[in-house]
Amino acid sequence: MPVRSAPGSTLATAPTPRTVPDGRKRRNGNAATGRRRTSSSVHHGQPAGGARDPRSVRPQCCSPLLTGVFALVLHESSATMPSSTTNRRSAVVVALCFAVLIFDGYDLIIYGATVPDLLAYQPWHLTTASTGLLGSLALFGIVVGALGASTLAAKFTRRKAILISLIWFSCAMALTAAAPSPWLFGVGRVLAGLGLGAAIPTCITVTADFSRGGRKNLNNAIMFSGYAVGGIFSSLLALALLPHVGFRVMFAFGAVPLLLVPILLKWLPESPADLIRLGRTAEAAAVAQRYGLTAVATSDEPVAAPSIWRGRTGMATVFFCLAGVFGQLLIYGMNTWLPQIMRLAGYSLTSSLAFLVAINTGAIVGSVGSAPLADRFGARSVAAGSFAAAMIALVVLGVGGAPTPVLLVLVAVVGFGSIGSLTLLYGFIGIYYPAASRAAAMSATFGIARIGAVVATLGGGGFLALNLPTTWNFLAWVLPALLGAIAVLTVPAATADRAAVLSRERG
Repeated sequence: MPVRSAPGSTLATAPTPRTVPDGRKRRNGNAATGRRRTSSSVHHGQPAGGARDPRSVRPQCCSPLLTGVFALVLHESSATMPSSTTNRRSAVVVALCFAVLIFDGYDLIIYGATVPDLLAYQPWHLTTASTGLLGSLALFGIVVGALGASTLAAKFTRRKAILISLIWFSCAMALTAAAPSPWLFGVGRVLAGLGLGAAIPTCITVTADFSRGGRKNLNNAIMFSGYAVGGIFSSLLALALLPHVGFRVMFAFGAVPLLLVPILLKWLPESPADLIRLGRTAEAAAVAQRYGLTAVATSDEPVAAPSIWRGRTGMATVFFCLAGVFGQLLIYGMNTWLPQIMRLAGYSLTSSLAFLVAINTGAIVGSVGSAPLADRFGARSVAAGSFAAAMIALVVLGVGGAPTPVLLVLVAVVGFGSIGSLTLLYGFIGIYYPAASRAAAMSATFGIARIGAVVATLGGGGFLALNLPTTWNFLAWVLPALLGAIAVLTVPAATADRAAVLSRERG
């Protein structure tokens, strides 16, 4: 792809011929009128130059699960993307971020799944309230890690931030598994939280960086479904192993992500926005060409984090954070305490863990299924609708009396309305903010939102200690779902300039 400089610009790409459905040739942007278009965002298009063998961009060492995610992303994009080669390259990025998110989901669910075993571990003499405190320690680490994610990415790059975070939380999970006392167990949870908190918003940002405007929500939903897949994996693993091996082995599996490091080193690219910020414009142009990104930010300077708190954008950030807090309340309230709630309702440990599988299955199916609707009709209304669905399902669960198959369906709906609503919310954020401030917005929202997770973990243990009827154990979580829907609907519309950019990206 030819590259030329322009006054006040860092990088520009020459217009590239592109074929439209009727077979006519046109040129990107306003090339037909002699004007060159630049943009503050990156999106897909037809790359210049010859295409390599498509098989050369597919990771040969992927697991069947990553291969499935790769195929799903590729299938969804094949109808609208002109180059199968760039399709595959983008699918690899989504699949790798998906793999990283699996282990955050594993960490979330494995603690809730092991709470009954921790309570029964006689040497530590834990209570419901103390297990809630231990669970919240990881969340304090996640808050700090998430708030520092944009700083870490700015100091290095988003790619390196993901690698550092992955290695950090894997080692911390190994420390947690070997902890000889509750105190050291808590230290390991805090350290793991730091790494997890930095990895997740960075993965969301990288997915948005390599997704075109018309499918950011779908790619984000596919990537973020790794969170729920990790939850299902940990639930099934707990069902099979926990009664036989105890909680230590379950936490030791948290060190498995170290196996991903060489794969990420080989296949995860640097974001063009990072390369431009570092002055590596030739590399940014090469990445843009390789991944079919037709325009890279040129004249705009990177936006400092404080700017996301000013004016209309600042108001949007506040409501995004509030929606995130209520969403995390719902997620951690259900995923941490659902096994114990179901045991108090008379279900066995095996049945209680089966409900965790249901809640995460609902999150995957609902998120991926609703993401195309969010791309078509807007993430605001679909995210609010998912919160409302969780609210209705929780009311019905609280009323009680339904047979077990119906309960499983209702719990799956709660999964869609909790994890699914946040998946859509993060996709909404990825679209709402320009590329230069996207990492700061994602880091701030994700970090502040985890306050809700801390409250749910601490407050949930104390609430269950009150020994209230099972009905109230469900109805207590209706309010966060209602307030989450209201917060999403209150986010102000994008500015006219930003709306014009989004329209061009979708077009």
